[in-house]
Amino acid sequence: MVLAGGGGSRPTAADVGRLAGVSPTTVSFVLNDRQDQVITQATRQRVLDAVRELGYRPNRAAQGLRTNRTATIGYVTDEAAVDPFAGGAIAGAHDFARRHRSMLLVVHTNRDPRIRRSAIEDLLDRQVDAILFAVVGTRRVTLPEIIVKVPAVLVNCFTVQSSLVSSLPVVLPDEEAGGYAAARVLLDAGHREIALLLGTAGSWASRKRLRGIRRALTEAGVDPRTTHLEHGNFRADSGYQLTRQVLAGSRSAGSRLAGSRSAGSRRPTALLCGNDRMAYGAYLALGEAGLRIPEDMSVMGYDDQADLAADLHPALSTVRLPYYAMGSWAAEQLFPRSVAPGIGPTYLPCPVVLRDSIASITGL
Repeated sequence: MVLAGGGGSRPTAADVGRLAGVSPTTVSFVLNDRQDQVITQATRQRVLDAVRELGYRPNRAAQGLRTNRTATIGYVTDEAAVDPFAGGAIAGAHDFARRHRSMLLVVHTNRDPRIRRSAIEDLLDRQVDAILFAVVGTRRVTLPEIIVKVPAVLVNCFTVQSSLVSSLPVVLPDEEAGGYAAARVLLDAGHREIALLLGTAGSWASRKRLRGIRRALTEAGVDPRTTHLEHGNFRADSGYQLTRQVLAGSRSAGSRLAGSRSAGSRRPTALLCGNDRMAYGAYLALGEAGLRIPEDMSVMGYDDQADLAADLHPALSTVRLPYYAMGSWAAEQLFPRSVAPGIGPTYLPCPVVLRDSIASITGL
């Protein structure tokens, strides 16, 4: 069938309406899933069939002029999108936005404040409907005040700027609960001699996780002050070196051992690592020492890095950072268009992923 707009030109909503026997307005209601309009299922199906037959696609530019919306969300990130965790948050935001017929425009700023401001200004010039600002390592950020010109949500970061910016919705991983859950897994398996090989001491994640770990230890009757604690750098090299120190019974300048424990104290039965990369370093050190995982030493990771934890041998038990869920939650706040002011951060759970790196200790 040849309709108006034939001869190779782009089909219009009017063409779809003529083929389906309805008005262009009804076509618009169906395609925008307007639930406030009474449209029979049969009519919806005729419209959708006509859309497929004609290969109709809405003219986004024309829609933008009518609705003052561009169906585009600016996604500003300080980390490269190829980072596995940055990619998870982007995917979560993208999938939710796509279900609402919006797309992401991703901008990488490389932690440069000048690029950050320029990126936000450029997105506003392009008339994006909203902005998501995200980082990988949870931390405080400083943002240009102009970000509040459109609905905005902060992903894995927070700010203590003016009340206007500070009122933006914030989504964070519940690291304290994650640390608690990680320690609880080892404690429930019977471990009481646990060495904590955590990440950078001053990082937000390390501080929150340690708080949760200490709470779990206390509840289990283990004095946190007598638990071997080392801080590394979230990389495999520190996991390797710190594990060697633990095995050698050494006491580094950065360790905190309390009570009567000495260099010759009993070897831990489990390692709780700051992330999966540090756990990988621990695997290397344990292998060099001729120790088997989990028969001789149980190992708990953190992050659930997709290309690492499941591929180690044995597969690493860990705690998953909910980047995909955080991205999806952030995008969800933008639909409907208005964003309610934040009343404090929203914390999403960090679930435990049990694999093969933890053995139970019997007889306790």
